[in-house]
Amino acid sequence: MNFKQTLLSVAAASGLFLFGSKAANADQVTYTVKSGDTVSQIAKDHNTTVKSIEKLNNLKNVNLIFVDQKLIVEENGEAANTAVAQAAQPATTAVAQAPAQQPVQQAQAAPAQQASSAQTNYAATQTQTQSTYSAPVTTGSSSEEAAKAWIAGRESGGSYTATNGNYYGKYQLSRAYLNGDYSAANQERVANQYVQARYGSWSAAKAHWLSNGWY
Repeated sequence: MNFKQTLLSVAAASGLFLFGSKAANADQVTYTVKSGDTVSQIAKDHNTTVKSIEKLNNLKNVNLIFVDQKLIVEENGEAANTAVAQAAQPATTAVAQAPAQQPVQQAQAAPAQQASSAQTNYAATQTQTQSTYSAPVTTGSSSEEAAKAWIAGRESGGSYTATNGNYYGKYQLSRAYLNGDYSAANQERVANQYVQARYGSWSAAKAHWLSNGWY
């Protein structure tokens, strides 16, 4: 009789335990996290505390919750089963990690896009600079070419090596203007720049030369 009574007592206790567990689960109030939610706001809306939600859900970081995560906000009894809460975390963690990678990828792509944009802008600037720079070099009309040749003849007889003190070359430019480069190409380039900046055209430079004996 004692043995049977013992078995009955154990069975009764087990039944009470299972019933108590079900009752506790039945008394749980859960909330599904939506975008923009915070634990403090959820606690306020459900008339509870952040500490209580943290304990009930075994949250390691109370500031880290995830969209669609189910949080226990009220329970009749002790804290929720730790194993259940931990089992739900890996799936939500995977959801959280996916968007977290996007800023990293964007941050890595940004320098490459910036470098590409900078190179494009630099190439465009170089092209524009070269076009602007080459414009005064081209004398254009036959009258301009004739005026240029007339000045060169008067200044040096058309010789790129003619020397007159500090003045050198076909157009008798100051050595400082030539900056140590006495090549024919540099003489042509500097002469065009000088005339363009000072007179606006070779024809105007010739007119000045006729009036003053120099240009």
